[in-house]
Amino acid sequence: MAFRDHLGAAKEEPAPTSLIHGMWEHSRASNHDLTLFTNIPETPGQRAAVNILTRDRLCESIGITPEEYIDTLGWAMNNPSEPVIVDASDAECFENLQEVVDITKLPIPHHWPQDRGRYSSASVIIAQDAGIRNMSFHRQFVRDENHLVVRLVPRHLRTLTMNARKEGREVDIAIVNAPDPVVLLAAAMSFDDNIDELTIAAALHEKLYGKPLRLTRMPNGVLAPADAEYVLWGRITAEDDDEGPYVDITGTVDDVRQEPVIEIDGVVHRDDPIFHALIPGEAEHKTLMGLPRAPTIKSAVNEVCECIDVHMTEGGCGWLAAVVKIRKKNPEDSMNAIRAALAGHRSMKMVTVVDEDIDIGNPVRVEWAMVTRWQPDKDTLILSNQKGSSLDPSRDSDGLTAKVGFDATLPWGVDHEGFKSVQ
Repeated sequence: MAFRDHLGAAKEEPAPTSLIHGMWEHSRASNHDLTLFTNIPETPGQRAAVNILTRDRLCESIGITPEEYIDTLGWAMNNPSEPVIVDASDAECFENLQEVVDITKLPIPHHWPQDRGRYSSASVIIAQDAGIRNMSFHRQFVRDENHLVVRLVPRHLRTLTMNARKEGREVDIAIVNAPDPVVLLAAAMSFDDNIDELTIAAALHEKLYGKPLRLTRMPNGVLAPADAEYVLWGRITAEDDDEGPYVDITGTVDDVRQEPVIEIDGVVHRDDPIFHALIPGEAEHKTLMGLPRAPTIKSAVNEVCECIDVHMTEGGCGWLAAVVKIRKKNPEDSMNAIRAALAGHRSMKMVTVVDEDIDIGNPVRVEWAMVTRWQPDKDTLILSNQKGSSLDPSRDSDGLTAKVGFDATLPWGVDHEGFKSVQ
């Protein structure tokens, strides 16, 4: 299923909606409805969609529960598959080619007034360099007609870029907007080793869609999903420029930094294309970044006890906090689960562990477990001088932070009947 095939429940907005704050304002006024904008004055003939990848909408469109999806993501990580390569003549993304490259004519939005300008926040970058392929998310600021400035966090793509610069080389890339959601979730995964995220996406395709993931080759040799709405190809250059300010996943404004410049050499898109205009800091952003973290946390916790489910909380920005549901079989299981969860997602700052009777997607029930089962003086783990997340504005100047875990499970060795809710 292509990106557009997941928009069946979208509400069409035919009224003129500007790229400059218009979609952002509409989303806030509509309580963040899944919306397809069909009349964008700055880019006639092109459409844009927002609010597709919330947790419930994503799972409903694929036909599985959130719990099943977490396990499926974990399965794909352990069972990568190879995509198939199709010719450009069979690739939907090649239906239209920009004769003269001008990315300002694409429906890339300027959402938050605090942002530097127009940002592509849901586009993934696929890089091929020195025998390594990497697919990952990095926000991109539209500098001019054929240049973007990309925020490269200290992960694999930044390492590839810095290594290439040392050798006087540029990095060939493809920038993909609106591939199917399975590709997006695979791109949001992060690994310690250089694992090809497209092989994870291919496994998910076969499992969930019953079809292989189709890739096609861009003129610079980089492979990209064949049915994506937009594909841009170009190079990460040796030039740096200002990037930011930008409203990030925490809802706070990120800093201005010197970041690498991307030069765009070509643009292709589907007929009547739909740009994925994700609004940073809102539910879709938190789902996209947080849901792929859940299987790595669950896998880590399962090493020390039985983990039933993991939920990255909205209040924790889908990134900095999680609730972990375990089946407690030993008195030390909950504290071991806290340590394992924090190790499974090193950016996480807070974790709450609960029993199997708690609905971890309901913050009221999680708080209920806290006030009825947690004793602050003996059920709290605090770790100091830990590596923090760059998204946490409260971190120390050296990047370190404290982390906390709450054991909100039933006390060991007591009669549980007095702790069970009848509501």
